Amino acid sequence: MNANIGTVDKILRIVAGLVLISLVFIGPQTPWGWVGLVPLLTALINFCPAYRIFGISTCRKCDS
Repeated sequence: MNANIGTVDKILRIVAGLVLISLVFIGPQTPWGWVGLVPLLTALINFCPAYRIFGISTCRKCDS
């Protein structure tokens, strides 16, 4: 697995993931907030399977 997530993308994924997960504990308290684990985990491992399928990479250092 080569990294395909850049710095800005990583930060946005972490923020989005944390916001979605917070829905489980505050607000409407919906279990759908656990969907936030997906962007959070992809940010932590620097790899997005969907990006690989579509040939996208936001990681400048990783582009060859």
